[in-house]
Amino acid sequence: MRRTILTLASFAALISAASPAAQAHAGNDRYCLQGRSWGYPGNCQFSNYQQCMATASGTSAYCGINPRYAFSQSRDY
Repeated sequence: MRRTILTLASFAALISAASPAAQAHAGNDRYCLQGRSWGYPGNCQFSNYQQCMATASGTSAYCGINPRYAFSQSRDY
């Protein structure tokens, strides 16, 4: 019984991660915390510049635009 529940839960997680909604969420994270410890593209979880700068405050990190957002193409059909 536990194995069945675990299998179903794993399958549901896989499906939700591959859904278009999960991919669309990545586009909402427009800014990345970057720097020596973060690398490139960095920690790209910030939806606005102020959030990113608040996290970078007091560190040697800086904020840049998420390359996935910067180089994405709009699809107007």
